Amino acid sequence: QVQLVESGGGLVQAGGSLRLSCAASGGSLSNYGMGWFRQAPGKEREFVAAISWAGTYKKSADSVKGRFTISRENAKNAVYLQMNSLKPEDTAVYYCAAAPRNRNIATMTERSYDYWGQGAQVLVSS
Repeated sequence: QVQLVESGGGLVQAGGSLRLSCAASGGSLSNYGMGWFRQAPGKEREFVAAISWAGTYKKSADSVKGRFTISRENAKNAVYLQMNSLKPEDTAVYYCAAAPRNRNIATMTERSYDYWGQGAQVLVSS
């Protein structure tokens, strides 16, 4: 069973940048498509970005396009979310998640992911 741990969250001013990392143990991330989700206070968890197991396919939510970039390093068993031009509305707990690589990441929903991290808090001040 894969365990996921997020890191890199924190407090940043609007317009700033943060890089979230998701480290895996208990399995190789090369067997998984990976996603980032976020949940703001009082709101439902929402999709942010996803990447296929080989890194050849990526998708992101319209709200973060052009600002957030998902990437991965299978050799390091890690996935990243580079967040630039942060806005106060990006404030949320960010979660990484893993889904078996035989699932079609282009059409996956939140329920497609089998493993989740505990979350990393991102606070963007105005």
